[in-house]
Amino acid sequence: MDQAEQLRNIIKANSQPKKPLARVITVTSGKGGVGKSNLSINLAVQLRKLGQRVVILDADFGLANIEIMFGTIPKHNLSDLIYQGKSMREIVTRGPMDVGFVSGGSGITGLSNLRKEDLSRIIQNLAELDSIADTVIVDTGAGISDAVMEFLVASEEILLVTTPEPTSITDSYSLLKALSRDSRFSENMTKIRMVANKVQQKGDGSNLYRKLNAVVLKYLRVHLEYLGEVPEDLHLSRAVMQQKPVSIESPEAKAALAYEQIAGRLMNREVREITVRRGMSAFFSHLFQGKGRPIGG
Repeated sequence: MDQAEQLRNIIKANSQPKKPLARVITVTSGKGGVGKSNLSINLAVQLRKLGQRVVILDADFGLANIEIMFGTIPKHNLSDLIYQGKSMREIVTRGPMDVGFVSGGSGITGLSNLRKEDLSRIIQNLAELDSIADTVIVDTGAGISDAVMEFLVASEEILLVTTPEPTSITDSYSLLKALSRDSRFSENMTKIRMVANKVQQKGDGSNLYRKLNAVVLKYLRVHLEYLGEVPEDLHLSRAVMQQKPVSIESPEAKAALAYEQIAGRLMNREVREITVRRGMSAFFSHLFQGKGRPIGG
């Protein structure tokens, strides 16, 4: 029995077909500083207001954006689940409005060299996350590093955050180009939606989308949808300085209302579309398998 087959058997043994699987949404960007983590946090808050149980996985490893912006220090991170025997429930930290988040830590880099016993434990615990969250938001690092691409090819839904800055647009295109050329990427299995952030005037976001999508349609095998825009807002900047989500601190602010609309659109599309949810176990199986890399040590 090869290692890939061992992984499939582990997932099958720990799967429960009748149990609802979490919706996994991966938030990413071509460059840093475009408001990716702000979108992740405020989207989580707005989904909570709609009755969703939400957990954010901070996958920008080596940094601590989510915990800093929440003003909450976690006791444990994902590496504690792998190496310290902690359960998924133990490493989930609760932030404002009971939004959960999992800090990535630095131990994640060893995922591709785990023993079968470690792999089985992780799959079991990730399956538990499906039972405590309706939606899992994965906040990746920026750019097209190997770690970011691993998460993107595993995702069923991707939110690409772009701003009107020329460098943000070109970097977003570069990210989509790299994704489309990855042999593991399946356009039919992945929804990619763009969010225009830091726009100055209403309608700037849709104009930005049309410009980017025109190039995407011409050169890439990627279908890019438009989800909405978030305006430049001083209330958002102040909330960040106070380590609070603007959706809680200033719920009537323009940015907060924009996040509310985006969350509503995601929920409406969830109702209209038939989405094949793979859940967290299957999501992470893609990370373990990698691109032709062996599983286990």
